[in-house]
Amino acid sequence: MVKHSDQTLDRTFAALADPTRRALLARLGRQDGLSVSELAQPFAMSLPAIMKHLDVLSDAGLIARAKTGRTVACRLTAAPMAQAMDWLNRYQRFWSDNLDRLAAFVEEDRWPSHQTPPVTSGSRASPSSAVSTRALRRSTRRGPARKK
Repeated sequence: MVKHSDQTLDRTFAALADPTRRALLARLGRQDGLSVSELAQPFAMSLPAIMKHLDVLSDAGLIARAKTGRTVACRLTAAPMAQAMDWLNRYQRFWSDNLDRLAAFVEEDRWPSHQTPPVTSGSRASPSSAVSTRALRRSTRRGPARKK
C-alpha cells in the first residue's frame, strides 16, 4: 500500500526530473510572483507547452498560481521540496557514515612504515610471486573460406 507521503514524494521527484521544470523553479526562486508569460519568455517552446510544465509543478505542490484579472502569477512553494530534502538527507547521512568508516579504516596505520606485516607461522614467499613466462602456442591452420 502506498502512503500519501510517498505519493507526494513521487510527484515531487517526477516534477524535478525534467530540466525545463527545474529551470522554471530556479527562475521562481530568484524572482517570485512571475507571470506565466514572463516565465515562458526565455524558453524556446510554446506557451501551451510551458502551461503543461506548470501543471505538473502545480500538481506536485511545488508552485502556486494566482489569477489577477487576465494575468496568472506563479510563486514557489517549499513544502514538498522540504519533504524531498528530508528523504535525501537520510541517504546522505548513510553514505557519509559509510565513507567516514572507510576513511578511518584506510587511514588506520596497522604497521609502522619501518616494519613489514607479520609473517604467519610456516609461510614463506609464494613461488607464484616469481615472474613466469608462458610458452607461445602455434596457431592452427586457417579453416576453409565460406562460399557466397
